[in-house]
Amino acid sequence: MTEDKSTDGKKKLGLSRPGKLELNKTVEAGHVKQSFSHGRTKAVTVEVRKKKTYAPGAGGRMTEVKAEAEAPPPAAAPVVEEATPEAPPPAPSVSDNLTSAEKEARTRALQDAMKGDDVSKMREEDTRLTAAKRREAVEARVREDEEAANAARRAAEAADEEKRQEEEKKAKEAEEARRRSEQAESAGVTAAAKLKAAENAPAEERPATPVRGRKDRVEEPARPAPAARRGEQRRRSGKLTVSQALGGGQEERSRSLAAMRRAREKQKGRMMGDAQSQQKMVRDVTLPETITVQELASRMSEKGADVIKALMKMGVMATINQSIDADTAELVATELGHNVKRVSDSDVEIGLGGGEDDADSLVSRPPVVTIMGHVDHGKTSLLDALRETDVVAGEAGGITQHIGAYQVTLQSGAKISFIDTPGHEAFTAMRARGAKVTDIVILVVAADDGVKPQTIEAIRHARAAKAPIIVAINKIDKPGADPSRVRTELLSHEIQVEEMGGDVLSIEISAKARTNLDKLEEAILLQAELLDLKANPDRPAEGAVVEARMEKGRGPVATILVQRGTLRVGDIFVAGREWGRVRALVDDHGGSVEAAGPGTPVEVIGLNGVPSAGDELVVADSEAKAREISAFRQHRERQAKAALQSRSTLEQMFDKIKEGVAQELPVVIKGDVQGSVEAIVGAIEKMATDEVKVNVLHAAVGAINESDVTLAGASQALIIGFNVRANPQARTHARRDEIDIRYYSIIYDVADDLKKMLSGMLAPTLRENLLGYAEIREVFNITKVGKVAGCMITEGVVKRGAKVRLLRDDVVIHEGELSTLQRFKDEVKEVKEGYECGMSFANYNDIQAGDMIECFEFEEIAREL
Repeated sequence: MTEDKSTDGKKKLGLSRPGKLELNKTVEAGHVKQSFSHGRTKAVTVEVRKKKTYAPGAGGRMTEVKAEAEAPPPAAAPVVEEATPEAPPPAPSVSDNLTSAEKEARTRALQDAMKGDDVSKMREEDTRLTAAKRREAVEARVREDEEAANAARRAAEAADEEKRQEEEKKAKEAEEARRRSEQAESAGVTAAAKLKAAENAPAEERPATPVRGRKDRVEEPARPAPAARRGEQRRRSGKLTVSQALGGGQEERSRSLAAMRRAREKQKGRMMGDAQSQQKMVRDVTLPETITVQELASRMSEKGADVIKALMKMGVMATINQSIDADTAELVATELGHNVKRVSDSDVEIGLGGGEDDADSLVSRPPVVTIMGHVDHGKTSLLDALRETDVVAGEAGGITQHIGAYQVTLQSGAKISFIDTPGHEAFTAMRARGAKVTDIVILVVAADDGVKPQTIEAIRHARAAKAPIIVAINKIDKPGADPSRVRTELLSHEIQVEEMGGDVLSIEISAKARTNLDKLEEAILLQAELLDLKANPDRPAEGAVVEARMEKGRGPVATILVQRGTLRVGDIFVAGREWGRVRALVDDHGGSVEAAGPGTPVEVIGLNGVPSAGDELVVADSEAKAREISAFRQHRERQAKAALQSRSTLEQMFDKIKEGVAQELPVVIKGDVQGSVEAIVGAIEKMATDEVKVNVLHAAVGAINESDVTLAGASQALIIGFNVRANPQARTHARRDEIDIRYYSIIYDVADDLKKMLSGMLAPTLRENLLGYAEIREVFNITKVGKVAGCMITEGVVKRGAKVRLLRDDVVIHEGELSTLQRFKDEVKEVKEGYECGMSFANYNDIQAGDMIECFEFEEIAREL
């Protein structure tokens, strides 16, 4: 009974729902459907956790404190609250115990929190608006570019269409009318058919037509969602964040900057491609003598593959870095539709020297007379008589070593420029240069000697220069002089003087006795008047280098004969491969002058190097132009020398060296003037044969220095100094290294010494001398020795070590040496005629009785060039 009383007043403990034990949920859950690409979806559960705050109540119990303003919960699935047991009455709230000041403070705090949430929401909204504006601006720019491109393309297409329509308008009017009528009929039939098909369709398949102005509109059947256009909101894809799910919206996805850049470049490339397809750019291509394929493609703005393809079509296989000639490059450029302009490295010389002069600007100039003739016929003596100076005394050996240019003023005031050329055959090249610059040639022939080889050569040079000839028969005061013999001999060389009915002037003179020199001068002036020699002095100078040399303290010095124009101090000029600025002008009397007119010989100081005799001197516009021309000519000369050296076949040279046939004599030549050096080089080159030759390592103008000795020591060469000497350092170096230096002042000695050296290098001639004959009477076989022939000397003598031939029936069957020569078992040196002896051959045993042995030897004989 007690138990019943204790349980009657209490409520039984049970579950609010049968079979489940639950607690009040503190988490509100919701479901969101997330979509992905390719139609994939995923259900995402979103949970919102509530924070509960508890504070001690009035009765000491912990009571939940609820916020006055609470954000509404997100949309979530409804949760059905289960029936719970009745709770005891709540305790009084904490806010009931707060003062009015505390309540106001809490209210302000809540308002500030709400304002902060509003500000953050506004900032997020501004950020979204800014991104949208930026995206809209980029898209607008892209649209503008597309519209501009489309407009340009449409304009081009419209122009083409308009032109085509104008050309075909008259021919297509009837056809257009007929086509429009046919189209109208077909359109009417098609519309009627469509209308009839729509009427016959079932009601459920007919498209619903909404009624304007009514609320109960008929819903249209569901259509597939169209693809989102540019600028419209796209379907959400990718990851879904909590902020996007709670915010009730999703951020619009925009195109990246890289995508927009690619779109612009694609559009631009399309526009450029259209423009290029409409009209190809034709370029002016400048082609040098050689050009690489890559450079050619760059100048034409073409692809390298296209250029290589064009070359392959022409049968030329070339890589991108390979050089091709100008002709091939021109064919390629022409085939690709470009204009070609050919240039050359020699274009730097264009404009050098100027053009022809006007007839009004020409004035008379002194004639340039060249004196030619054989050696020792009196050429320099004649010039000495005309100049009344002693030039011969300064010449070594009495012969002229280099060209001299002089100017003589006659009593009448007329001037004549003379060029004295050497008569020796070694100076053929110098004499040829003298004939090129001359106006009149005086052929000096000795009356007592007649026409000689150099006289004939001088006639040939004068004819090659197309210069008139005046024959001066010299030495008429000597006994045995016969001028008529000279005139007769000249006839055989097509020189017909006036005394024999020709047109060639001939004067009998004596340079030593000063006889008839006035008649010679009158003949020169008469011939010059007939030639009407004129030149323009008011222009940049042009001339020829008569001679050039290197002088100590003055540097390179060149003798110049001005042909037209006026050469002044300070002019910049080009002489052959060298350039310079005129620092001083010296006349033939040794005085300084400021200018030299046409027909005047002067010495020019201020060259950069020693030019070659015969080079052309031209005044340049500027120093840069002169330097450029000089560099081009030096490069061209180096290429010519390299080509000349490579022209001699290497195979032949190597074969001769291996066989020991080719012998070379290396020499280093230094001279006082350029003409003498060239004459020596030409003379020694004539001595060369197939077996021996002179190799000129270095030939220059100036004193022998230490570098020349070093070069000669490295090549075991001979140093030849012509009218120059070695400096003290070079002499010391030469004595230490035992280098042979030889000094000469006459070219005859140089030629003779070199000829002796080359003769000593020649292989001697071998001559066979027959010694005797022996007859084999008996053949003996000796152990360890072989066969030994018992012989009788029938003629001459047989010597041990000599060469022998074995004759059988007068036919040579073996040639070799004797290994044994014995008489009575004793070795002997020789056996004379009428004596018997025993002989055996080296490495040969096929001997028979009755054979004959011929004994001979070789004798060496020295050869000469």
